[in-house]
Amino acid sequence: MTAADAPARKPASDPGSFARPGFGRLMLAEWTKIRSVRSTLWSLVLLVVLDLGFTALFVGLTVGQWDKADAGDRARVVADPVGTILGSGFSLSQLTICVLGVLVIASEYSTGMIRASLLAVPRRLPMLWAKATVFALIVLVFGLVVSFVSFFVGAAILHGKAPVAIGDPGVLRAVIGGGLYLAMLGLFALAIGAIVRHPAGGITGVIGFVLVLAPLAQLLPGSIGDHVHAYLPSEAGHLIAQAHQGKDDLLTPWQGYGVFAAWTAALMAVAAFLLRRRDA
Repeated sequence: MTAADAPARKPASDPGSFARPGFGRLMLAEWTKIRSVRSTLWSLVLLVVLDLGFTALFVGLTVGQWDKADAGDRARVVADPVGTILGSGFSLSQLTICVLGVLVIASEYSTGMIRASLLAVPRRLPMLWAKATVFALIVLVFGLVVSFVSFFVGAAILHGKAPVAIGDPGVLRAVIGGGLYLAMLGLFALAIGAIVRHPAGGITGVIGFVLVLAPLAQLLPGSIGDHVHAYLPSEAGHLIAQAHQGKDDLLTPWQGYGVFAAWTAALMAVAAFLLRRRDA
């Protein structure tokens, strides 16, 4: 066969001459990007420090003020000690995941790195799914570690007033649920960051959902306010970190987590739609 008979090679500039990267390679690329940014490490370190610190502080204050506390408050702690323990740590430390989730994608827009990412993955959506998967796994691992350590620290402090063990009914599910909650919160924040595409605006939006809307919903009159409050994403989602359904809770722990997942899926769908429609 002569050179003239051989099939013509595609020029290197022809996009068809390059194979599209598989999803595993996309996840590896996203892992490299996420771990190489200093904000990731410091945010996760801050999560651990704040969670364990606030757990020890608030549970210690609960024990210290036990005799002066209202009987209803003491009964609530005794009814679900694990909810008190995990809630103490997550109350403010969860903001680190909110900020990190937004920065994971919004910072790429602010620095212009998103253009390189989309040039490598012209179909766009696989890049978003790979980033979301890697980030959720990272937060899940750290969330589980923090949740278990936080539980054992808090249980040791609270033992004299409201003893609780990991083998008690619902406790193991609640402790694992703490990690699941943080992972879903990270995806929730990432979706808002992908929609807003600006770090400051995205962080403000997530914090508004997590900290501002719940108190405002409680101001609504009657059962309307109760239902709106119960179905807000963070209020519904954190129920998974409780061992038992409270008497005033409208949702069970798994129902609440399902509501949180539905909110997150809806925002991810909006983010995916806008990613395909808008310019980088």
